[in-house]
Amino acid sequence: MQSSTSCPGREQRIGAAFPTLLLLACIVLCVGCNGQTGSKAAAPPPPPEVLIVEVVQQDVPIYFEWIGTTEGYVNAQIRPRVQGSLHSREYKEGSLIKAGQLMFTIDPSEYQAALNQALGDLGRAEANLGKTQLDVARYTPLAKEGAISQQELDNAIQAHQANKASVEAARAAVERAKLNLSWTKVTAPITGIAGIAVAQIGDLVTPSALLTTLSQVDPIKVYYPISEQEYLHFAQRIREIEAGRGGERPPLELTLANGSLYPERGTFSLADRQVDSRTGTITVQGLFANPDNLLRPGQYAKIRVAAETRTGAILVPQQAVEQLQGSTQIAVVEDGNKINIRAVKMGEQVGHMWIVTQGLSPGERVVVAGLRKVKTGMVVNPKPFVAQPQTTQPPPAQAITGAPKGS
Repeated sequence: MQSSTSCPGREQRIGAAFPTLLLLACIVLCVGCNGQTGSKAAAPPPPPEVLIVEVVQQDVPIYFEWIGTTEGYVNAQIRPRVQGSLHSREYKEGSLIKAGQLMFTIDPSEYQAALNQALGDLGRAEANLGKTQLDVARYTPLAKEGAISQQELDNAIQAHQANKASVEAARAAVERAKLNLSWTKVTAPITGIAGIAVAQIGDLVTPSALLTTLSQVDPIKVYYPISEQEYLHFAQRIREIEAGRGGERPPLELTLANGSLYPERGTFSLADRQVDSRTGTITVQGLFANPDNLLRPGQYAKIRVAAETRTGAILVPQQAVEQLQGSTQIAVVEDGNKINIRAVKMGEQVGHMWIVTQGLSPGERVVVAGLRKVKTGMVVNPKPFVAQPQTTQPPPAQAITGAPKGS
């Protein structure tokens, strides 16, 4: 009786525990599934992809480069030589003016009147000279005959000499008046480009007043400062060339402000008489032909000249070089596609490339894209770098700027 009455309680307890057991079983099953999923997610990622290029070796010219400004070969300040009211401007501002071409006129009426007066004074002086000449011719025989005194003859001769001087003075006054009248027409002393007029029609101008400026621009000068060391380098080279030991003088190349290369090559003309002690530079002048008058005084100009040729230079793209804590580094892809971050020493910049003087060999592979995600010992997936075609030619004068800091 007792045992039969206890069975329903056990069955009730087992039935109440069944949902709990089922829940525990589900949890264990889920944990097992999650463990399998986690093990799959922990699989190693593929090697990172990087772009590479091969290190090249070739002969490259090394350039010196400077910044300068253009200046007219001759710059003439056009000023009047007489005072007066500016009557007209006879040229087009900014145009090419030929030597002797009329540029300005000054009111000539005052100077025409002065010339007329001088001509009248000359006529009067010549008339007086003629009278005294007749007097001397008439008095000379009379004095010999004693008809007149010697004093009267001497007075006539003296008056004749005075009138001669008066005629010469009157003639000089006429010439001066003619010059003044001619100077009312202001002409170009040289062939060149005319500037904007400073004086305006109707202005009262004096001999000290600037009317405009005229610049001869073919050829045109370029002034640029170079360091004392660069000056000594080129001075020695020029001496060797002149002695027949150094070939020909290297031509100057000029890059315009828009980055284009000026088609004409220039020549070294002169160096200033002294070095500027404040900057340690000396001003040098170059000459460039300018047949189309493209270059104008005051233009920005980047000058470069080949200093030497670097034989067998090791070259890498700029984007392969990284500056880090005062060191210049390059990521090299070695055997097994493993990365080796090397410290290298750099030379000059040549276009979009750097010269490497130590740390690389020709044919090695260097990373040019993806530098930030690699480190020494890392395995990578190298892909060849294909340069995009350039729509415009890079400025030639950017060929050399010097080694990077910290190399």
